[in-house]
Amino acid sequence: MAEIKKILIANRGEIVQRAIRTIREMGKKSVAVYSAGDKNASYLKHADEAVCIGGVKSVDSYLNIPALITAAEMTGCDAIFPGYGFLSENQDFVEICRLHNIKFIGPSVEVMEKMADKSKAKDEMIKAGVPVVPGSKGAVHSLEEGRKVAAEIGYPIMAKASAGGGGRGMRLVNKAEDFDQLFMAASSEALAAFGDGTMYLERFINNPRHIEVQVIGDSHGNAIHIGERDCSLQRRHQKVIEESPAILLNDETRAHLHKVAVDATKYLKYEGAGTFEFLADDKQNIYFMEMNTRLQVEHPVSEMVSGLDIVEWMIKVAQGEELPSQESIRFRGHAIEVRITAEDPNSFLPSPGKVTQWMVPGGRNVRVDSHLYAGYVVPPYYDSMVGKLIVWGRDREKAINIMKRALNEFEVEGIRTTIPFHKKMMENEDFNSNNYDTKYLENYKSLDDI
Repeated sequence: MAEIKKILIANRGEIVQRAIRTIREMGKKSVAVYSAGDKNASYLKHADEAVCIGGVKSVDSYLNIPALITAAEMTGCDAIFPGYGFLSENQDFVEICRLHNIKFIGPSVEVMEKMADKSKAKDEMIKAGVPVVPGSKGAVHSLEEGRKVAAEIGYPIMAKASAGGGGRGMRLVNKAEDFDQLFMAASSEALAAFGDGTMYLERFINNPRHIEVQVIGDSHGNAIHIGERDCSLQRRHQKVIEESPAILLNDETRAHLHKVAVDATKYLKYEGAGTFEFLADDKQNIYFMEMNTRLQVEHPVSEMVSGLDIVEWMIKVAQGEELPSQESIRFRGHAIEVRITAEDPNSFLPSPGKVTQWMVPGGRNVRVDSHLYAGYVVPPYYDSMVGKLIVWGRDREKAINIMKRALNEFEVEGIRTTIPFHKKMMENEDFNSNNYDTKYLENYKSLDDI
């Protein structure tokens, strides 16, 4: 494959700023795109070129495939970096890029298709020897079939949308008499959100931890892992704090998890960065949940403990280079990431508006990925995440102490953010003793609940 020289970043916000840095360090050119609502974004000055692709609505801009392809061709880009969200896992977009001889920096349509439908992905993982949560063999197409399968699996069960994500199209069913109502409610929600009401069923794992493995595959049949992350602290199925390594795991389970993920990556002939997401029960049994065929928001924690630049390797793989050996990667210390969102820390309601002060923390082993600045107006049209604070320490205790110090240095005025929430979490006894699961924040109502 030919060397990639110019890359269009088909996204917005902090991931654009982050990608531009790597692209420039690699000696390549970058093109940023923006909607009318993002015309004052700071990264537009840092890209080599910037192109307006439409109005404030995502459907008119960041989801507008013709506009993105036109921008790429107009500026002479030979590749597109999708980031996360928007079109990053859109199979039509990948195929259209191919038809226009523009390299999509990510996996093939064929692999993406296998992993996009959760019931199909589960079947593929069974073939690859990956442990999965007991459940339906593929999609469930009727209430009658669903009742039968649920009885075989045993309650409680989770009814999940095959095309779902972000917690939508999911219902916990504790007993048989509730099945019909909750199954149909989940299917209707999935149909409204994703245009597909197809469902599948899984046994409910009580008090699970959310553990994921970062992998990269190349076009030469090689695959490596970049460690695992614990992403169990979530609110409304959205991750809020992530860390690496997952100290919950013992060495045997960790080694098994890494091997399973790498073997599955090779089985899929996967090219690019991807993440296998697992649930871990209280006995350290690991069950495959889904694969994200894109870069993850929390990728910096894996970079901090490995010393690798994941975006750099995505680009290198896309232009045909071979990955380094697994043995050459050395994992050191502990990294924690907190997501900074423009939200009220009590209610988590959005808080768009003008940023009047923006002072980020610094010092050794502190990283801030953000596109904000004093004077910037956070628009109300998009996701509320405005930055990520990532720290590294020689162990988890040291990393938590660095995070406390960094959060205390972080000054944001004009909008409300979740920084106060993260300050409280860093002092939280359960968090510090690693005593929590994915349900920990379920009853969170305000900062007083931490």
